[in-house]
Amino acid sequence: MALNATDCDDRVEQLIILTERLTDLIARQSAAFEARRPHEAARYVDEVAKLANLYRHESTKVRGNVALVQGASPQRRQRLVRATEAFDAVLARQGRAVTAAKTVTEGLVRAIAEEIAVQRPTGAGYGPGAQATAYKQNGTAITLNQRA
Repeated sequence: MALNATDCDDRVEQLIILTERLTDLIARQSAAFEARRPHEAARYVDEVAKLANLYRHESTKVRGNVALVQGASPQRRQRLVRATEAFDAVLARQGRAVTAAKTVTEGLVRAIAEEIAVQRPTGAGYGPGAQATAYKQNGTAITLNQRA
């Protein structure tokens, strides 16, 4: 998929619309992560992926041929710069929110695994001089229900 622009002004206008829509969706995802509701962020995943791919494609095209946007009016180009700055800020915010969510999730999984290891009985050895095997000293596998 690619933008279908008729001239420089049209291309810049379409890039502005694309950037602003992507910024809005990522801001909504970030807000959901910050509110500890990652399941709400999931509703935007497909559209964000599609728009992010289009954004990447168009950004690469413009970087390779600046003339595609150079003829646009200075006001439009300035709006695109502002939209891109807002997009960068939202990406940074999302990065912090996702990192925080990842840290919390890893901590929960670690705590559950440690609790399971503590509650496991130690094995008994057989024969003279046998040693007990402590499960908690070995790696412990756990299975998570993804529906929960």
